[in-house]
Amino acid sequence: MADFYNAKEIEEKFYKIWEERGYFEIDGNKEIAQNGKNFCIMMPPPNVTGVLHIGHSLTFTLQDIMTRYKRMDGFKTLWQPGLDHAGIATQNVVEKQLLAKGITKEELGRDEFLKKTWEWKEKSGGTIVHQMRRLGITPAWSRERFTMDEGLKNAVRKAFVNLYNKGLIVRGNYMVNWCTHDGALSDVEVEHKANKGKLYYIKYKILGNSNVENLAEVSCDEFAKFDNQNDKAKYRAVDVVNSNAVRMSRTNGASQCSTSENLSQMQCKTSRYVIVATTRPETYFGDTAVMVNPNDERYKDLVGKFVELPIINRKIEIIADEHVDMGFGTGVVKVTPAHDTNDYEVGNAHNLEFITVFDEKGILNGECGEFKGLERLEARDKVVARLDELGFIEKIEDYENQVGYCYRCKNIVEPYISKQWFVKSSIADTAIAKVNEGGAKFYPAHWINSFNAWMRELKDWCISRQLWWGHQIPVFYCECGHEWADECEKPASCPKCGSTKFTQDPDVLDTWFSSGLWPMSTLGWGNGDALKNKKWFENDLKDFYPNTMLITGFDILFFWVARMMFQSENALSELPFKDIYLHALVKDKDGKKMSKSSGNVVDPLTKIDEYSADILRFTVTLLCVQGRDIRLSEEKMVLVRNFTNKLYNASKFLLLNADKFNDLDESKIGSKLGLYMLSRFKTCVNSVRENLDAYRFNDAANELYKFLWDEFCDWGIELSKADKSSIPELGMIFKESMKLLSPFMPFISEFLYHELSSTCLENSKSIMIMPYPKQGKEDEQIVNLFNLVIEAIVSIRRAKATIELGNSKISKAYVKASCDLSEAINYIKLLAKCEEIEFVSDIVPNSARDVSENLESFVPLAGVDTTAIIARLTSQKIKLEKEILKLENMLGNEKFVANAPEQVLATNREGLATAKAKFEKVVSELKTLGEFN
Repeated sequence: MADFYNAKEIEEKFYKIWEERGYFEIDGNKEIAQNGKNFCIMMPPPNVTGVLHIGHSLTFTLQDIMTRYKRMDGFKTLWQPGLDHAGIATQNVVEKQLLAKGITKEELGRDEFLKKTWEWKEKSGGTIVHQMRRLGITPAWSRERFTMDEGLKNAVRKAFVNLYNKGLIVRGNYMVNWCTHDGALSDVEVEHKANKGKLYYIKYKILGNSNVENLAEVSCDEFAKFDNQNDKAKYRAVDVVNSNAVRMSRTNGASQCSTSENLSQMQCKTSRYVIVATTRPETYFGDTAVMVNPNDERYKDLVGKFVELPIINRKIEIIADEHVDMGFGTGVVKVTPAHDTNDYEVGNAHNLEFITVFDEKGILNGECGEFKGLERLEARDKVVARLDELGFIEKIEDYENQVGYCYRCKNIVEPYISKQWFVKSSIADTAIAKVNEGGAKFYPAHWINSFNAWMRELKDWCISRQLWWGHQIPVFYCECGHEWADECEKPASCPKCGSTKFTQDPDVLDTWFSSGLWPMSTLGWGNGDALKNKKWFENDLKDFYPNTMLITGFDILFFWVARMMFQSENALSELPFKDIYLHALVKDKDGKKMSKSSGNVVDPLTKIDEYSADILRFTVTLLCVQGRDIRLSEEKMVLVRNFTNKLYNASKFLLLNADKFNDLDESKIGSKLGLYMLSRFKTCVNSVRENLDAYRFNDAANELYKFLWDEFCDWGIELSKADKSSIPELGMIFKESMKLLSPFMPFISEFLYHELSSTCLENSKSIMIMPYPKQGKEDEQIVNLFNLVIEAIVSIRRAKATIELGNSKISKAYVKASCDLSEAINYIKLLAKCEEIEFVSDIVPNSARDVSENLESFVPLAGVDTTAIIARLTSQKIKLEKEILKLENMLGNEKFVANAPEQVLATNREGLATAKAKFEKVVSELKTLGEFN
């Protein structure tokens, strides 16, 4: 073997061979496949614009582990790959390229723009597919699908028409999430982030009480000088210092004047203004009411009166509704039904007018007077400045709130009333019921709670998008007034009147509508004649639907998983998969989410170049505990690199003692060490299979790591040096363990298997289509024997260490054990570095002694100068005594115990217990040395 393993060279060469031989396809393992055993998993189709990121690496690694495991276990296996057309993202990419040349899509026209988009897709799209291969994943690449290929276009139209005819797809004017760049968005396509903005307090003049409103204004001081009620009735008192209107009340003809620093606390039925707090002053032009809480005593007498909007002088009513939070701002809010989700509901409940104040691009319209033509966000400061100039701004405060952003272009999203297509929420009812009846199982199990919470509050899903790139909505409008949905891409005529003068709806479908059909459309459902020349699709639905399982990140549970559940169930009356494994996020070593702004993004391709695909795969798998975020660090990557070095060196050792090794044949295992390693291997196989079947990927990886490093390399290899005849047997077991490791680390396991076989992959079969190791029962008797052998070796080493002879060879040691270990004496002598081992039944005096769980060992002190050792132990004893006394005093202090945090107390108690244990050990060692002296 070479001195080092060239991962890059091996990975490129092996992957090409695997793919060329068709191993990834459903019949790639036909030699070992068993009838009736089918496994299917769907790749979450990454965006055609995407590149491989660390989240993909985790998802694809876990999917590949399961696919390789099932393929080796005799299943007819389909891992369905593909790409999503990514409507918004792709159109943005192509639009930017055109704009860089000074061309708009409108100048090109729809047909030409779509041609350009397809050209870009064929040339540059799918970069991520090439990157996936670097990770070593094995989907059936020959069956790669694209959400806008001909077959899937047919499936989308079929699904739409089916839902349309059932009344589950409807069109209407609703409030939607609106991006002024990308159009309508569903709720899950809006990202909410903390925003540091402003809260603007605007004065709305109260109308409807002329004997108060038309009074002349004088200062409070001047008002107080008037002697009679007739004079006072002619004037309104104002606080000229604070420029706040003064509360006036008239009770039995008497007028009283009072001032307040905060106008919001002194409103009454005769106040001149109400103060409205808002974060979006540019939308006040669309206000059609002012609202207070009916339980708010400050404003009860105002309900039913009217106010006048500043600048535009529109008259609107003051209404009462419990939607109002009395603690927000002044307790008075503006109602803009056409531009706020909550106000939309209030507007419907109170039969208010809906006034739209900007267009689809966010440009203010004629309702906004002098501000017409300004972009909504750019207009904000100008509107506020004008209001302030006219005296209508009471104050402005800093304010932090949540603002919605488009998940693609990061533009601020507006609530906006628009005529759109919707899938009715009732589509999900049956899917929800079936999931909760056990038709699908979540891993980790708690995700069913999130699924239920979201699905049971599901709103109608807006599926129309104002784009050109995507599946154009298959609804047609005839000049006769007839509307219909059609599976035919280009209907010949109107089914009602026969006219050819009809148009198609210009909008396209939400990207998630087509990807929601992925578990069945990729298997041929609804594809029509598009697959007529691909015979292998004929049995796909029967063999692979429902899919066996789904693996994806929890963050697309509602984007994708839920939509597949109700769309596929609606079409085929069966849930699309049985098991749903949702992994957590990959974060940095400190548990922080990765982001470009934080500078902590890990590029998986860089890590593959630096370490290897195997190392990246095994690292993320080791860290993937169900329900916990994955903290990826350089230290973990180095740890796994050391593991691969350990495997490589173990192979080199084996090949120093033999030219090649046979495949495992248990009947050829005869040595005690061989039987022991075989038993431990069987235990590892049992555990790995059990954990994979339960999707405990990290536990499966840990079992492999412990067996190969701790048991085989650290003990098996070392013990074999005392029995060279066992090495051919260990070589067989190690080769079989490479099959067990293959789904996790496919490249190095393949390489080492062939090295130990004295073959090369180019001229022999790959282990990826060999049978996966079978479960078995370990030999308890041989395992117990070697457990005691290892315990004896470790015990003697510890006894030697107490007298600073840890790595030195000694003439003799004694072992007091409950059973006869004489048949394994050579193992103990070699690894404990003792020329002679004597088994005894009693304590050996004048010896360094070590007591373990099942035996005791003794190393004679004769000839050992213990002076320095005793001095060191005595010093340790004194320090430990002081530490114990200090901790006992602290924990015995009632005042300290009463006031100290529980965590501090727990740390001190643990420290005391540890110090006492160390003290007892030191005393024991000193006692032994003292007896000798």
